[in-house]
Amino acid sequence: MNNVLLQVINLVTCFPLEKTKLFQKTPFLCAVNGVSFDLKKGETLGLVGESGCGKTTTGRSILRLVEPTAGQILFEDEDVSVLTGQDMRAFRRSAQMVFQDPFASLNPRMTVGDIVEEPLLIHGLHRNRAERKDLVASVLKKVGLEPDYMKRFPHEFSGGQRQRIGIARVLTLNPKLVVADEPVSALDVSIQAQIINLMVRLQEEFNISYLFISHDLAVVEHISHRVAIMYLGKIVEIAPAENIYAKPAHPYTKALLSAIPVPDPRSRIKGMVLRGDIPNPADPPSGCTFRTRCPIAEDVCSREVPEMREIGPDHLAACHALQPAGAE
Repeated sequence: MNNVLLQVINLVTCFPLEKTKLFQKTPFLCAVNGVSFDLKKGETLGLVGESGCGKTTTGRSILRLVEPTAGQILFEDEDVSVLTGQDMRAFRRSAQMVFQDPFASLNPRMTVGDIVEEPLLIHGLHRNRAERKDLVASVLKKVGLEPDYMKRFPHEFSGGQRQRIGIARVLTLNPKLVVADEPVSALDVSIQAQIINLMVRLQEEFNISYLFISHDLAVVEHISHRVAIMYLGKIVEIAPAENIYAKPAHPYTKALLSAIPVPDPRSRIKGMVLRGDIPNPADPPSGCTFRTRCPIAEDVCSREVPEMREIGPDHLAACHALQPAGAE
């Protein structure tokens, strides 16, 4: 376990809803409902699912930008949920986030140099101003930007350049964990590839672990070592990336893969078509939450919640139709 950086154990994050009746108990929406996984040092775990499945809330809960309701978050064997004061500040230095919108996440009134330098000031690093400026210039070069850009403002840059600025801001603290929340979804396809290649290169150089959140399995394929598929607050399948793309097990995973545009439609995974919308997360279906959209659902699916079980080496899935590894 020395190689494990992050362990998430039965993570639950719920939000209170407005009452619709006078004496009604406060209803809750559980955006994350019993999520468990681990992340190794220098590894990328892709967390994939449709909008509304809870993947962004999972990432924010891990960093405690949203307070979890239950479960454990162990970062280097230390329980993040009980950290306060200086201990929490130290964790925040080691665990950073790249946001989806590369413009909204940057202060339009600050220059690029000030934006990238700000984390150093917050954490009291490099008190010498000249040292800070040298570090900012060095970090900008590492993400493919010129040091002369330090005097410019965010509106003077393209979307891809803004995302590079966001990555540079994270890189100044030399974090061990980066939660990347849809970091390329707002960019053109060609720019997406550039940002992903940049993140891969930085991972190799600094041994960063990524939790890469996306709704697009095609994007995740090029950066992830393992992939976790999330549906309505739960992980339904997790496996090495090559297994997910070559031998998907869960019907939801197959449906997501079948929706990826491919040059030859005949090579598309057949037999699993995703119909309808995600059910109301405040009132999820009984049993398997995917059963209302699943083409192979049976009676047992409405009665029992499927358990996550191993169906192959390092390959787990939660589906009543799947046989555990070793079963005849």
